[in-house]
Amino acid sequence: MRVHVRTLSTCLASLVLLSSLSVVPALADKKADKKSSSQQTFTGLVSDSMCGAKHMMPGDAVGCAHACLKQGSKYALVVGDKVYTLQTSDKSATDELDKLIGQKAKISGTVDGDTIQVSSVSGA
Repeated sequence: MRVHVRTLSTCLASLVLLSSLSVVPALADKKADKKSSSQQTFTGLVSDSMCGAKHMMPGDAVGCAHACLKQGSKYALVVGDKVYTLQTSDKSATDELDKLIGQKAKISGTVDGDTIQVSSVSGA
């Protein structure tokens, strides 16, 4: 009887180990797919992250956004009720965003929560 219990427990332990080894690569593939599939394109209004859609300084929205950017605010894209902060180190993307403040733009990039790592910018 003891021999059967040991054999059964050895078989169960082996089964659990083999099951674990097959699950880990599957989970790793899902994470890799998620990261590569997060490239998206959004169309919205270019603004700054401090004000978003509601500019608070007197004057026009473009002047307010430029003033906020000079004070350290980041570029933002307003899509409906959602405000995405735009991250980019590409000078040409920054220049294009600066030209498009207050206008609709098409932004492509990798999304992480409320932040878009910008890969391209164009007028909408």
